[in-house]
Amino acid sequence: MLEYGILDMMFSRVEPAYTTKDGCRLVWQGTDEDDTDTIILNKKEFESLLEILQKDSTGTIELEDQMSTILVNSDTIQFSLKDHTPLEAQTFEFQKKILEYAQIPHEPQYVYISPKEFYPSVWIRKDDTEKKDVKDNIPKQSLLHTILSTTLQTSDNSDLFRIMSTRRSTRKFNKTKVEDWKIDKILAAADTAPTAGNFQGFEVFYIKNPKTKEALVEAANKQPYVNAPVVLVFCMDPSRIKLNFPQNILEKFSMQDATLAASYSQFAASGVGLSSIWIGMFDEEKIKSILGTNLRPSSILCIGYPDKKRPPKSRRKLKELIRIIE
Repeated sequence: MLEYGILDMMFSRVEPAYTTKDGCRLVWQGTDEDDTDTIILNKKEFESLLEILQKDSTGTIELEDQMSTILVNSDTIQFSLKDHTPLEAQTFEFQKKILEYAQIPHEPQYVYISPKEFYPSVWIRKDDTEKKDVKDNIPKQSLLHTILSTTLQTSDNSDLFRIMSTRRSTRKFNKTKVEDWKIDKILAAADTAPTAGNFQGFEVFYIKNPKTKEALVEAANKQPYVNAPVVLVFCMDPSRIKLNFPQNILEKFSMQDATLAASYSQFAASGVGLSSIWIGMFDEEKIKSILGTNLRPSSILCIGYPDKKRPPKSRRKLKELIRIIE
């Protein structure tokens, strides 16, 4: 078990992911129920890991960013990830939970060979392996709580006031792929935004399809930066707001809900080292047609790594902004 400061992170469970179809989320748990860490695997990465574990084999999996790896050894599995805390898990327990999640029957081998060999041909297993107490005592958490409580490695950037003072809109992104765990945090942040009556009168469309992004560029006054690595379209859904008010008031609430959600996502993007641009100029009817929805769009949030980091722009003096009524 690796130690990280005062925390001992132990592999806990496997869950579905927000952002990757047929992939998964791997969750580690610390001694405190609020101490968690999460890794997202896409479909290809998950299938590669399954193939190794199903065969009682060993090997290395190179992840999509080509800078992160999973090293499967006989006794431990090590996760070395870009911009993320190194993590590890006991192979026997990890394999059991992964194969159960994938609904693959499996009987582990119990064969001893020298532990000095880093890539043994068979696995080291003992029938009398002690079970860890931490796992069964971990209280269940919501998926949202797990995502948001994941430890950030950029502690300076995760300070809210630093984010506010350094955030700047970006109109040119580089081609670096945004990690799934960062997108998860951005989407989860939208889910925490305050809404009228807590009815969450909005919906978020996460656009992955390249042709859809190109169509959105045309619908958004041909602004090229709408074709960003991550594109989120926030739409109003007043039908979700079950309050006894006229329709125009419900629509107003829904617009506020969607706007706050996009704002929370924009701060979350800055908190994980990304930049963004808020798009408010677009043809609403074209957007609705592209998305195949009747929901009215309120904004498009385009996110990615900036082509060049720039300082925030100057603002008017605070005394010009604030009017005090005594």
